[in-house]
Amino acid sequence: MSCSVYNTPVETSFNVRQDEGLESCDTSALSADIFMEDHSLVPVPDDSLSLTDYALAIGQEFPDVETCRRALKDVAIAMHFDLRIVKSDRSRFIAKCSKEGCPWRVHVAKCPGVPTFTIRTLHGEHTCEGVRHLHHQQASVGWVARSVEARVRDNPRYKPKEILQDIRDQHGVAVSYMQAWRGKERSMAALHGTLEEGYRLLPAYCEQIRKNNPGSIASVFASGQENCFQRLFVSYRASIYGFIHACRPLLELDKAHLKGKYLGTLLCAASVDADDALFPLAIAIVDVESDENWMWFMSELRKLLGVNTDNMPRLTILSERQKGIVEAVETHFPSAFHGFCLRYVSENFRDTFKNTKLVNIFWNAVYALTAVEFESKIAEMMEISQDVIPWFQHFPPQLWAVAYFEGVRFGHFTLGVTELLYNWALECHELPIVQMMEHIRHQLASWFNDRRDMGMRLTSILVPSAEKRILEAIADARCYQVLRANEVEFEIVSTERTNIVDIRTRVCSCRRWHIYGLPCAHAAAALISCGHNVPLFAEPCFTVASYRETYSQMIHPIPDKSLWNEPSEGTEGGSAKVDITIRPPKTRRPPGRPKKKVLRVENFKRPKRVVQCGRCHMLGHSQKKCTLPI
Repeated sequence: MSCSVYNTPVETSFNVRQDEGLESCDTSALSADIFMEDHSLVPVPDDSLSLTDYALAIGQEFPDVETCRRALKDVAIAMHFDLRIVKSDRSRFIAKCSKEGCPWRVHVAKCPGVPTFTIRTLHGEHTCEGVRHLHHQQASVGWVARSVEARVRDNPRYKPKEILQDIRDQHGVAVSYMQAWRGKERSMAALHGTLEEGYRLLPAYCEQIRKNNPGSIASVFASGQENCFQRLFVSYRASIYGFIHACRPLLELDKAHLKGKYLGTLLCAASVDADDALFPLAIAIVDVESDENWMWFMSELRKLLGVNTDNMPRLTILSERQKGIVEAVETHFPSAFHGFCLRYVSENFRDTFKNTKLVNIFWNAVYALTAVEFESKIAEMMEISQDVIPWFQHFPPQLWAVAYFEGVRFGHFTLGVTELLYNWALECHELPIVQMMEHIRHQLASWFNDRRDMGMRLTSILVPSAEKRILEAIADARCYQVLRANEVEFEIVSTERTNIVDIRTRVCSCRRWHIYGLPCAHAAAALISCGHNVPLFAEPCFTVASYRETYSQMIHPIPDKSLWNEPSEGTEGGSAKVDITIRPPKTRRPPGRPKKKVLRVENFKRPKRVVQCGRCHMLGHSQKKCTLPI
């Protein structure tokens, strides 16, 4: 006779009954409640679970002695009595109730010729009052780990505080914070392996990436005589192909600090697809953020792109322009346009001056399309404070202002990759490094599959986000007067100004066509006047064809680590050999509670542009909605 209920931790819910006047309980039936020391009642199992689920019977079998121990521990916790082990060896297991004089006793012995154990003797009735408090001796760290294993598998961010509360609610047992913490750690190790094992498996993991995704780059580097982890670089062929053949020539660079046991920093280079979604190109994990590691990361990016950059437009790179990043970009991508992330610049400006009106004018200057507009806003700021002059010397407008920055950002002014890295670091920092990279790979593969399916359903020329902006430009173009100079040049007249459009070079004097890559309202007016289809004059990177090409390749799965073969040959790129044991980095988390940097969701959103009227020059409305009499 076998009982499968004992192969997994017993989980039940409890309620409190208000019966009083009972001085003892029969736990074989468990119809009475158990009094605590303060005469309140200990929770008893919910009626939804039959007490026969916890009942033991003579002849009942267990696969091994360890399963038997766990089953009896679960029964003792569910029935609220302490278990005392009398004898435990390879052939027998004898336990009794810890209360003196209570006859409850069980004798389990090994079956001859097979590994199973069976109950030989059982006295199942209690005469004691059981446990009269919430702290149960059988609720060990191992029991906690088994109890929360399923929840931890689904949610690695399951907090110890939540664990101890759930155990109290479900089992009527109180465990300490450290028990909950250690139980989670043990459960994580059972599910994912230890953090140390993750570093040891890195060379074999990189080999599996290259084997199952040919053309991908995956390399790990160790340092020192102890072979401590230093760097890991991964870029899948599907990402490389999509970026080179269809993505915009735009790269965002950023990092996120990992808060796990061994710390580290997550680096990422990402582009943007046709529909404005983030497209990660390469991911790296380094032991510490340093100028040297940024130089290495950019060199790996250069190798990844190789000669393909000669056939691509000049890259535009956005970052916070820290010293190490600036030097690395200048060394490996000397022809690229390297600009500031506007979120970083705006936060610095706001924190420096702490003046709302000045900040509003600053944002008008940021989005000014021409140098004349920009300089007029600077003059307004200088009237409020002369201190803006040294600030502009520290942050040259050529590196962030729309009117002066030479690179093409396609309307992307802030780093979308920041939020992605923050989420990855938050979700994965407790996982071993191999599991962390697998989590990232799963998300990338899911994105590729979902977007590939969406691309096949699209029937228009342009992707939805670009098509929406084109339709808005066409609607605005109706109020313009078009004067044709020749076959390709047009003069667009409006109440505000006159703009010159050249449809051959795809340039408008307002500069919006060049900055965003899509025909502006002036260009749309010119194209409509001569019978052209406006969507056809958008940059190729906005087309549905490019979108499909971006996600045309697949990111293939990696087999379970039990199926990995670990060849002794070295890996590519001078990385560590597979037969070398890589140890964790020496950068360990210091003791104590870490300081938390709260990043709110609104911080990742693009700052809202403050509208200023062109007639009355007041903030908050446009010239069209101005109520000032003409």
